[in-house]
Amino acid sequence: MAVTKALTELGGRTIAGLIRHISTTSQTIYEPADLRDRLRASHPTIVACWHGQFMMTSVLHPGDVKVAAMVARHGDADLIGEAMRRFDVDLIRGAGAGDRKRDRGGAHALRASVRALHDDTSLVMTADIPPGPARVAGLGIITIARLSGRPISPVAAATSRFMSFDTWSRLTFNLPSSKLALVGAEPVFVPPDADDATMEAKRLELENKLNAAMTRAYQLAGADITRATPLDHLAAISPPEPGAGLKLYRAGMTLLQPAVPALLNVRGQRGKEDASRRGERLGFAGHPRPKGELVWVHAASVGETNAVLPIIKALLETHPHTHLLLTTGTVTSAEIASQRLPERALHQYVPLDVPRYVSRFLDHWRPDIAIFTESDIWPNLVLTASARHIPLVLVNARMSPRSQRRWRKFARIGRPLFSRFSAVLAQNSGIAKTIKRLGAPNVIVAGNLKIDAPPPPVDAVALSRLRDAIGPRPVLLAASTHQGEETVIAAAHSLMRNDLPNLLTIIVPRHPERGDGLAATLGGLGLKVELRSRSAVPGPETEIYIADTIGELGTFYALAPVALIGGSLIERGGQNPIEAVRHGAAVLTGPFTHNFRDAYSALVGAKGAVEVRSSDDIARVATRLLTANAEAVRMRKDAERALAELGGALARTLGAIEPLLGKQRG
Repeated sequence: MAVTKALTELGGRTIAGLIRHISTTSQTIYEPADLRDRLRASHPTIVACWHGQFMMTSVLHPGDVKVAAMVARHGDADLIGEAMRRFDVDLIRGAGAGDRKRDRGGAHALRASVRALHDDTSLVMTADIPPGPARVAGLGIITIARLSGRPISPVAAATSRFMSFDTWSRLTFNLPSSKLALVGAEPVFVPPDADDATMEAKRLELENKLNAAMTRAYQLAGADITRATPLDHLAAISPPEPGAGLKLYRAGMTLLQPAVPALLNVRGQRGKEDASRRGERLGFAGHPRPKGELVWVHAASVGETNAVLPIIKALLETHPHTHLLLTTGTVTSAEIASQRLPERALHQYVPLDVPRYVSRFLDHWRPDIAIFTESDIWPNLVLTASARHIPLVLVNARMSPRSQRRWRKFARIGRPLFSRFSAVLAQNSGIAKTIKRLGAPNVIVAGNLKIDAPPPPVDAVALSRLRDAIGPRPVLLAASTHQGEETVIAAAHSLMRNDLPNLLTIIVPRHPERGDGLAATLGGLGLKVELRSRSAVPGPETEIYIADTIGELGTFYALAPVALIGGSLIERGGQNPIEAVRHGAAVLTGPFTHNFRDAYSALVGAKGAVEVRSSDDIARVATRLLTANAEAVRMRKDAERALAELGGALARTLGAIEPLLGKQRG
């Protein structure tokens, strides 16, 4: 501990010495010329600068007034705080939380700041909040101004010689023997009775003045401001060229091309490829290109396909002379497309992301716009389409927390991709923030399209036959399950038979080709198992009925009063609960739900879904819901209300796509 403190003191002393050295060896320019006098005259004031650009602002200290600085509580800020102490600046420890959940001392810092201003002490703080977005003023500084009645004085500092780093704020390290420019803007005053609209207007005023001051400071210093501009901002203005990582990926995919036939053979043997349409995976077209405008929509699999079907329908209804091409990557999604695509819509398998295949695909189809769905971003598809001036849109954008961390870590790969999208419609603000950090110029929080999508269809004939065969038996549905979950569900089934001896559990595996192996595993546990592919309906002695077929999930949701949604008992992130709610099933979920975080949060918060973690939990809750009809009815109503509050994504998404249609491409 003593060593850490000693190192912090040494580091702070070194930084303070460097700041003084830069100041004494540099030619200093003030704008306005009496900037320091103006700051003294407005004392106590709130001096605001941008994060990462604050190193030389201590030069503005008038010297004969009390000054305090708001400094975060993390270790890196200790060095900054130690340096500022050597300029007779007191410290207020804490910072705004931004989008983070944890407390960073923001409330304490706000109260201490207001007290300091009332105690004739000026305050220095950054206007933007870690970890970004950079150069976006937070409401915290506006709140301090409102509560204290003191003005905000925007300032900026720049030197002709500096180093910058690829941090969220583009941290800038000034160097000696420079031209040093210090610029101040007119103060921002926040009235004490400011309402939300006024607070937002003042926030924007501060943001604009800080940006103008920073631009002017770099002009006066004769420095290139782009070197101090966050890379995501630069990417949004002009998409960067692919770097070494993407070039290596492109070369690697080209080298792998000779192995593609063998890969497709292996996948075909596992039921994951359609041998009769293999050419489509190589970029060969299965249909002629329709005349006129062609909209290309890409969706990875079944869930994404169901989500974009309302978009497809709406676009074709409002543009009667437009045709649409849907590409997907799985056999199951192709089956859904064959059943549910409207007229003037074609389906093709997406080509593998090999440059030659991608070029062949685009040469034939020549789409006027490309709409990608959720997280299925293929670099060669994106970069080649963009190079052909095809407008790109990403709808229902989704990233798991792990994916967000990975993209932020490898932002140099992400920026050349996401910056090429004309519009990105994100499911929530956290995802939107990450995609903005990756350089996307136009990101909109639209919500989840799956909430507005119609539920999967019901086969009325099949449903009637199933009901006749099952009769009054209680039914538990486990939908979209993954390997490792079914044994937990089977154990719950065995526990539930004590209270529900005639229980039928229906398991719909996420990947139907697992049916045979799954039947063998559960049969080995002593359970009487039937496969739907071999038996159209469960027999009277069947305990576990495995629905190893495609496109029947809606029918099973309509059949079962209680549904456990799979992918949530293991760390897969959960599958879509919305379809179950729309078909009137009471929803159970495991703890791993980050793929549909907003929907599950709303459902569980409204008591429209119940979280279960074990076989005992499943047995207890499912038994209660199957025997207490009033509770199940209440859950379904609460679930519908919760989802109704999350709707509207379809309208927002169509609103963003519409301006890009019908435009001539250069």
